[in-house]
Order: sequence, then structure tokens, then C-alpha cells
Amino acid sequence: MKTLVLAFAAASLLSVNAQNTAMMPKTPSESMPKTHASVIADPLAVHHAAIVIDTHADTTQRFLDESWNFGDPLKGGSLNLESARTGNLGAQFFSIWVDPEAFKGQYAHRTLALMDAVYQQTAKYPEQMRMAYSADDIVAAHRQHKLAALMGVEGGHSIEDNLGLLRDYYRLGARYMTLTWANSTDWADSSGDYTDAKIPHTKEGLTEFGKDVVYEMNRLGMMVDISHVADKTFYRTLVISRAPVIASHSSARALCDSPRNMTDEMLRAVAVNDGVVMVNFYSAFLSQDFRNAMQAQAPEREKAINALKEKYKAEGKPIDTQALDALNKEYAARIPRPPFHILIDHIDHIAKVAGVDHVGLGSDFDGVDSLPEGLDSAADLPKITHSLMARGYTAADCDKMLGGNLLRVFRQVEAVSHQLQSEQRPRIGEHQPGEKK
Repeated sequence: MKTLVLAFAAASLLSVNAQNTAMMPKTPSESMPKTHASVIADPLAVHHAAIVIDTHADTTQRFLDESWNFGDPLKGGSLNLESARTGNLGAQFFSIWVDPEAFKGQYAHRTLALMDAVYQQTAKYPEQMRMAYSADDIVAAHRQHKLAALMGVEGGHSIEDNLGLLRDYYRLGARYMTLTWANSTDWADSSGDYTDAKIPHTKEGLTEFGKDVVYEMNRLGMMVDISHVADKTFYRTLVISRAPVIASHSSARALCDSPRNMTDEMLRAVAVNDGVVMVNFYSAFLSQDFRNAMQAQAPEREKAINALKEKYKAEGKPIDTQALDALNKEYAARIPRPPFHILIDHIDHIAKVAGVDHVGLGSDFDGVDSLPEGLDSAADLPKITHSLMARGYTAADCDKMLGGNLLRVFRQVEAVSHQLQSEQRPRIGEHQPGEKK
């Protein structure tokens, strides 16, 4: 699972029980909770009046690789139907992530299999969740008291340098694409390998084909995700994109010096773009102390992982991803989890630098091997609202950060798409969809 690579790349609060779901209003507001004094004074009521949106969870791999169902007990994971309901999670973007090493030559095949897994789970629980393809769909699902299931493709390698595949993924429901994962593509640079001289990189962060990808995403109505990209790719993308961008799961580099995080200058640039940065919950992206400890144990950890790989190779078997995931969690457990408040520090920092209109939640649930203390599953999401209000944020502020900001950006992306599609110009790549630009 993704924790394998992330391992190298990278106040006690009231608990909430299932009875809290009864507090959800019958007809929730789209972007503003009730504001009378009793609600403002009650963080739990504020949380349950909001449409809570998480833009990144890797639970998709559990569906496909573990034959695990979303209605099952967590079994070591962080997201299932019960925890989503308890935490009032209104919309979840399921990550469509393809391991570039394990599935080399099969990127599209694996992408489609993961997307199908999301559809299968939604069909299995029609009374509790539904597929969503637009901002309006998210609101409609919330009014039906159902979890809105959306998808985001994590890594431009999934399109195999083919704009036709990009369009296919959109037709199947992908509503954002992260331009790169930890690996650079032929047309965009990644923060995961930008210092590796052995890997070819672009001159400006995006090639001409990369610019076409961004334009085509704008035209389709697919949000452009700049989590994982190299800094120069980030800035080039903001120049090229005609719609606001998102960082689906990135935190603040000023608080934790990971190249996956956003500098203050980048945060301000996202605000100018009217985009939104969704804060990642991973301990190694939140805590510098945790990150330093993880880097110190990296040689020992890598040695253990290589030994496990050799064991499977000697047996003539493909590596067991669940065994690798367990090994990574074992090493992560040797490092003390950072305190819960460190997550709030990142949200607070981004809100202060970029503004409360430009921050949201991108948990990375089921894709990381460590979360802060007190944050074990989606059921703990109300603690975020409790802590933000304790720091002086209003009900309206929380409503924006919990999901309202993402809804705004989603609608703006849809509006730009309608505008571009109405223009009398040929689609990029229309003459030969599989041709590299």
C-alpha cells in the first residue's frame, strides 16, 4: 500500500458516539450552519450542521486488494460507513492511486479496477451512500443523509500520456487528478524525486503536453490537484490553469519541512488563485519531530523491507502488500504519535496565511501509517471543529473549512468548464487522442 513509499518520502477531547448522528438537522444548509447562540456555543452542533468533505482517502485499495467491504468493521483501518456516519462525513473522495512500480505497464488497467471497486461498494450500500459527480450531487446526498462517494485520480501517470484516457476517467467519475504522485511523469515534475539527477525533469515544471493536460482538465470540469508536485510545477500550473486549483492532501511547510507541504508563498498563491489547500493528517507531514525520527530509522526500515521483498522473490511470489503495510506500521508505532493539536496548528496556520476561505480537510485515511493522538478514524472528525472553535473560529468559519470551501471551488471549476466548452475551438488532442503533445 501507499504507506510503503510515504515512509521514506516523508489536550484530551470529548469522544463522540453513534448517538451524535441524531443531532444532524433534517434539512442541512449547503454552506452555512444555524447561527443562533445555542448552536454557536456547541461545537458538536456546528459540526453536524456542516457538510464535511474529505478530499483524500486510500480506502479504495482495501476494497480491491483485501476484499474488504465498506460496511465491515474497521479492522485496523480509519474509514468505514460507521465511522463516517459517527463523524458526520458528508462526502468522501476515494483516491484512485496506482503504484507506479508494482503496476508498470498496467496503469490504466489498475486505474479502472480501482474505480470499479468504488462503484461496487456504492452499489452494495445504496441506502447509506451514493455516487456523486458534482457539487450539487454532494448537497443532494447530504439531504438524503447519504455519504457522497467521489473519486480523484492520484498521479498523472495513470493517463499514460493519453488525453483520451483523461477524458475516459472523467466520464467514469474522476473529479480531480493529482498531476503527479511521488514519481515525475514525462510532462510534470514531482516533489518526490525532483532532486534525483537520474530522473529526467522538465524545464519549467510542465511540458507543452502538460499544459494541454491542465487545459483539458479545465475544459472537462476536473479539478487540478497540485499535491505531490514539485514547486516549479506548482507555480507553472497556477499560471496555466483557468480554474482554481486544489491541494487534495497537503499541509504547511512552515510547520513541517516536507516537500509535500506548501510554503507560505505557495499558500498565498493558492489564495490569489481562489483555490483551497486540504490539510493532510499524516504524522510525518504534521510534526517535524516525527518526521526527523522517521528519517533516522529509514535505513533500518528499508533493510527490513528489502528482506521481506527478497523472501517473496525467493518463493516466486509477488510481494504481499498487506505484509508490507503491516511492517511499515510496526516501524511507525515505534515513534510516539504527535499530539492532536498539531493538526489544528496546520489548519490554523493556513487559515492565517491564506485565509479561512482557502483551507479544508484531506485526511489521507488508510494511506498513511501514523495519525496524531486522538485521531484514529473518521469518527474523530468532530474533534477538529471542537478545537477550531476553542481557538476562536466561528461557526461560519468552521462550515467553510469543513467543506464549504471545497464546494465553492468545485462550483467554480464547473463554471469554467461550461465557459470553455461553449467556446468555438477544437478540443486539445481531438484529431489524435493518443498522440503525445
